[in-house]
Amino acid sequence: MYPLRAATKRSFTYFYLINTQTIKNKHNMKKILAFLVVLVSLPIFAQNFNKVKIDSLFQVLETNDKYMGSVAVLENGKIIYTNAIGKEDIVSNKKATARTKYRIGSISKMFTSVLIFKAIEEKKLSLNQTMEGYFPSVENATNITIGNLLNHRSGIYNFTSAPDYEGYSAQPKTRKEMIAIIAKGKSVFEPNSKGDYSNSNYVLLSYILEEVYKHPYSTLVQTKIAKPLGLKNTYFGGKISIANNECYSYSYTDKWNKETETDMSIPMGAGAMVSTPSDLTQFIEALFSGKLISAASLEQMKTIQDKYGMGFFQVPFYDKIGTDIPEESMGFVRHCPIFQKVN
Repeated sequence: MYPLRAATKRSFTYFYLINTQTIKNKHNMKKILAFLVVLVSLPIFAQNFNKVKIDSLFQVLETNDKYMGSVAVLENGKIIYTNAIGKEDIVSNKKATARTKYRIGSISKMFTSVLIFKAIEEKKLSLNQTMEGYFPSVENATNITIGNLLNHRSGIYNFTSAPDYEGYSAQPKTRKEMIAIIAKGKSVFEPNSKGDYSNSNYVLLSYILEEVYKHPYSTLVQTKIAKPLGLKNTYFGGKISIANNECYSYSYTDKWNKETETDMSIPMGAGAMVSTPSDLTQFIEALFSGKLISAASLEQMKTIQDKYGMGFFQVPFYDKIGTDIPEESMGFVRHCPIFQKVN
């Protein structure tokens, strides 16, 4: 999943390229990105938008069975291009469309981070607040802060890396069960001594939000982000419904293989959201234009320490440096690099 943000003197352009089904060749993915980076970096992008050329790129990929996914381009708050290739469901041969909804994996962490900063701005939480009052059974809880959870400096073991994870990933889990699983993993380093990616951090942040607001995480996403922005296809996921235009996830070996369907009670705010490219471009635009959190909060989100920000981390792309949200577990592979070019 690749959102791009390009700025000219007069406008901002965003695109989301969702590869919820894994591309066969990662080099092909890089070439697609390079092509789109050039397009959105042009100062006269909107005036000379070449729909035919972009369509031809995706047509070649689909004809050669090299990729399955969707793309949306937004400029000045308006979607100006969408496309989708591949299948929502290979068995029934249902094609993906602009309305196809995808499990967006760790892009969910951006939503969780926004909700945490909203709680901070409402004086319900603080970045320096420790978590022993919420999770006393987690090792080092008295030294782990909300900020440490956000930027992966907690030291809490990543539960999706445990050998037994695949054995229960498709089974529903309660909050109590998930906290026990995370607590069992212990700490892998002292809090705030370094950064190391852990899905456990954002599962715990989800539970903190639920306790602070006294509402389910799914409700918070709707009331504080999706509904105010008019994101009608963005929500906390459940069992995949093809009838609701939701897409299965696939990987490729010598053919496309359907991935195990992770039960969304497990990843929570670390990876349980469903959305479309069009909705996600609008979410990114709203985040960067101050419609969701303050400019000061956004700067804290983007601040990188040992590769990690608070909902982002740093990633190189040729001669550019962007921010990214990676995920290589929980039944999906996602990336969310955001690049900015100012002329």
